[in-house]
Amino acid sequence: MIIEQERDRPFRLLVSGGLFAFLAAVVMAQSGLLEFIDGVFIQEIQKHQTGTKEIIMKGISFLSSPTFDIVWVLIIAFLLWGFKYRIPALWALCTLFGGDVIATLVKHIVQRQRPIGHLASDNGFSFPSGHVFGMTLVIAILWIVVVPMIEKDWQAIVVRTVMIIWLILLALSRVYLGAHYPTDTIGAMLLAYAWLQISEWLYRWLAPKLSQVRLLNRSIY
Repeated sequence: MIIEQERDRPFRLLVSGGLFAFLAAVVMAQSGLLEFIDGVFIQEIQKHQTGTKEIIMKGISFLSSPTFDIVWVLIIAFLLWGFKYRIPALWALCTLFGGDVIATLVKHIVQRQRPIGHLASDNGFSFPSGHVFGMTLVIAILWIVVVPMIEKDWQAIVVRTVMIIWLILLALSRVYLGAHYPTDTIGAMLLAYAWLQISEWLYRWLAPKLSQVRLLNRSIY
């Protein structure tokens, strides 16, 4: 099975979910200390602004938007389905779409307003960052399902390193462009990681059952 049984998954869920819940509670309480910390990081990230840097940050943000996340996962799922990884393909789609529902619900519960001066295109609530949340799941899907297919270890390491760097740059771009507070991006990663633990557990539970379905009975899982 592509997703292995891991005994520490409940612990990872407890830690990531607990940290996210704590951060969300602090955000909702409008903590002055949190606002101060966010302000310090925003000042550091946004200093030395240049036209070139802004273009790069906008490009990274554009390619990692929630709309593009759907495109990337649809492409991944299409390729997986074509190579007889049908159950993993369905899992990839459900992981992203299910996660988006959860993130949207959390946004409306926390109702954190975006930083002053954000772009008009960045509407809605701020916590957690939808861009970072979705891209964290896209990277996780690639990490779990696609990267293990790479035969050479050094190539897999390079791909994983590039994905980590991309996620970091995305988080920085969202703050640089004034779309989010730093803690919005951290919260997005924590929530995505917590949801991933649940999604992996669901895969372990449902994949053997789905393999009995006629359309999926030849699927590699």
